[in-house]
Amino acid sequence: MVNNEARTLRCPRDGGQLHTEKHDAIEVDACPTCRGAWYDFGELSQLEATVTHDEASLAGMLEYSKRDSELKCPMCAKTMVAFDYRAHAVELDACPDEHGFWLDAGESERVRQIMQERVGDMRRSAEAQARWDRDRESGFKGGGIIDRIRELFTGRR
Repeated sequence: MVNNEARTLRCPRDGGQLHTEKHDAIEVDACPTCRGAWYDFGELSQLEATVTHDEASLAGMLEYSKRDSELKCPMCAKTMVAFDYRAHAVELDACPDEHGFWLDAGESERVRQIMQERVGDMRRSAEAQARWDRDRESGFKGGGIIDRIRELFTGRR
């Protein structure tokens, strides 16, 4: 939570009172009825970090296909912005004044799954690049289609 002083927040889905709970070791304001949760601004990054443990893997655009949300921010009551989380079919809602994010039931787990996939993809990419660099340094020409096209245009064989 942003501060430790008492605050009463209402669920943007059903208007019920949000209660402080721990989700993935992060203190969030959760709705006992719809099971959604309010993540203060920095807490979405903390949720991602429960999987990545590495700030570099967080690089990249977070919000795709922004549009007006049907929800109001529980802190300032402004209309939130809905967006596709990291270009996946997971719609999150964000306060335009950066108070935080609303995650519906199950979306925090989906965020974690997406980050696990992202970390796996980045590791595979780094391993492939390292193999490529080792092969190039050892004089391996590869003989792949790209090398053949390059030879065609450079006149080397």
